[in-house]
Amino acid sequence: MTTRRRHRYHGHRRDSFICSDVDELVELRAHQRTYNGAYQRTALGILGYSLTVLRLFDRKFYRIGLLYAVLAFLLSVCAFLRARHSRHDYADRDDAGGTANILAIPTVGQEHKQLFGRPFMTAGRIVALVACVVAGTEIVLLFFILQV
Repeated sequence: MTTRRRHRYHGHRRDSFICSDVDELVELRAHQRTYNGAYQRTALGILGYSLTVLRLFDRKFYRIGLLYAVLAFLLSVCAFLRARHSRHDYADRDDAGGTANILAIPTVGQEHKQLFGRPFMTAGRIVALVACVVAGTEIVLLFFILQV
């Protein structure tokens, strides 16, 4: 039976961690706004667009408005998944096995800049999921436009 690894932040559990360093707090908030907030802001913008289409345009365009509402929902799910991925970004390094951070590519000029957390890695699966969701939506949108 395998045990789930708990994420620790400066040795504390996630729920009991309190950030006392101002620079670290600024960095945490910037990452939340940039990486997590971008997906949610995009979803809210698309939801607003879908409501505009549903309220202002003719009944023929209802399917397009509903399609964008579905896209907003799916992007909200992607935002949730991205927020879950962020727990790994600032967790303490786990160097017990010697295989920690094998996938992290070292970059020139950024040595010893990050004082806490693991090296940043792009959430590639989330990016691929968003690309597939948007591509599928655009294909369905093209189909709807050709029918009108």
